[in-house]
Amino acid sequence: MSQQIYKYQAELANLIESHTVQDGGHETVVPSLFFSRFSDTAGPLYGVHNPSLCIVVQGRKEVMLSKELFTYGPADYLVSSVNLPIIGHVTEASPKVPYLALKIEFTPDEILEVLREFQMGVNKKEHTKRGMYVNLIELSLLDAVARFVRLLDHPEDVPVLAPLIKKEIIYRVLQGPHGAAMGQMAVEGSSTYQISDAIHHIMNHYNQSIRVEELAEIANMGVSSLHRHFKEVTAMSPIQFQKQLRLQEARRLLLSETTDASDAAFRVGYESPSQFSREYSRLFGLPPKEDIKQLRETYDQRVNA
Repeated sequence: MSQQIYKYQAELANLIESHTVQDGGHETVVPSLFFSRFSDTAGPLYGVHNPSLCIVVQGRKEVMLSKELFTYGPADYLVSSVNLPIIGHVTEASPKVPYLALKIEFTPDEILEVLREFQMGVNKKEHTKRGMYVNLIELSLLDAVARFVRLLDHPEDVPVLAPLIKKEIIYRVLQGPHGAAMGQMAVEGSSTYQISDAIHHIMNHYNQSIRVEELAEIANMGVSSLHRHFKEVTAMSPIQFQKQLRLQEARRLLLSETTDASDAAFRVGYESPSQFSREYSRLFGLPPKEDIKQLRETYDQRVNA
């Protein structure tokens, strides 16, 4: 990496450290900008990756999408073009050199605005691409991101400058080697756009029984085409996608509310508590009760450390 890239990364690390008091995820006063900080390796971290750009400025992280592994650190950036259930691991972090990262979320409308304004064409018929990728960081992109993050120290400039700089960031990502994957998500008629409609429906109705024929109709595809394109974008089938959403939400309910496994199973759409327990154990490694107990003990140890 060039000295200029190292300089930007050092600046971004200082900015993130100054705006994050403790470990975990942090919202900022700049809309769509989020920080992460960890003083030790962490994971597995389960969640849904929104359409976004992620940059690690210190440390290293791994993201599992189904059975695919994406590794990225200060030399890379990760883009998710659709909502994807993932498992993350912070693999490099220490109290002296904490893991520091930023995320900038974007919407299809914001991408489409950039495509139209700069007359950037996207081939609707191009082969469907995976909804997540890692690419080497480029100086022009890092420069725009640094200016975006600097707005935290000048909140009065945020309403005017944040939308302009964010537009430049999207433009830089679209210009990158895999930018078409993000562009297709916003262009009506592309396979990725159609699959994103199916993803949106599953996310809004994850706790209900979903027929593949219904998803195919929403995506304006045949059933076999839906299966093929859905797996190309998400690395999993629609049913596997829904299952991960259900289990992640059940875990959140068990952690945040006084509810038992049977009630959580019912609320996320399971009819059989035993099936829920089996699938929960398969994803998280432990039955619900033991998993939640371990998570709470780990949290208490960190708080009291």
